[in-house]
Amino acid sequence: MTTVSTPVAAPASAPASAPASAPASAPAADPSAGPATGPGTGTAVRDAPAHRRCWSADLYADALRTGRGPLFLRRPDGWLLPLDIERWCAGPDDADRSVLRQCRGSVLDIGCGPGRMVAELARRGQTALGIDVTPAAVERTRAAGGTALLASVFDPLPREGEWGSALLLDGNIGIGGDPVALLARVRELLAPGGRLLAEAAPVNVDERVRARLDNGHGVHSPSFPWARAGRTALRGHAERAGWRTAAQWRLHGRHFLLLDTGR
Repeated sequence: MTTVSTPVAAPASAPASAPASAPASAPAADPSAGPATGPGTGTAVRDAPAHRRCWSADLYADALRTGRGPLFLRRPDGWLLPLDIERWCAGPDDADRSVLRQCRGSVLDIGCGPGRMVAELARRGQTALGIDVTPAAVERTRAAGGTALLASVFDPLPREGEWGSALLLDGNIGIGGDPVALLARVRELLAPGGRLLAEAAPVNVDERVRARLDNGHGVHSPSFPWARAGRTALRGHAERAGWRTAAQWRLHGRHFLLLDTGR
């Protein structure tokens, strides 16, 4: 395994997709707060409908349409994780480009959000598909010149077992609340020798929670299963799902792993 290090800057972000409902508010907390662990396996598939409803409703869709927040992930204890809507809606930055350089063959972007990575790959002439459960994300990706499908990673997908690379960025390792189940599903989607580019949380954390989307103004979504994993935890989850860590690096406060199956 190779390791590439560059100085850490700002903390990384989180997931991609969301809804509105009952009022509630809480003070924003330090994004580097310590881990809160939780049990459970198999929640990713079982709770996929809840995840789809929450990320496809008004709060996240409105943020994507305007290209800005505030928008947070809210834990049951009231802790708030800011979501980096502005960065997601901009073009790829240096950290994103460091990931794109590692892509091989056709690329599946899981939880593509507004589509900055898919659109950039399309501009480079590389086959790429974004999937997201949020119609506004799919619309924005297509408007930017990318190809996108309204779907969950746990739905039947085009070219299963044929993708050369997959992306799980911007906190999307949390999709479904069970990283091992998610990583096992991604293995099914890739061709032999395929690779996964995954982003880890910038702090030492391994947690599974019921989260809500929160706009910071007393409006939040229904709860849905979510997870966060720092580099150590992500490596462990990946190993349990049959991956090996081929490389890891950090850039501008974001932490990435290159995973393969050794096949």
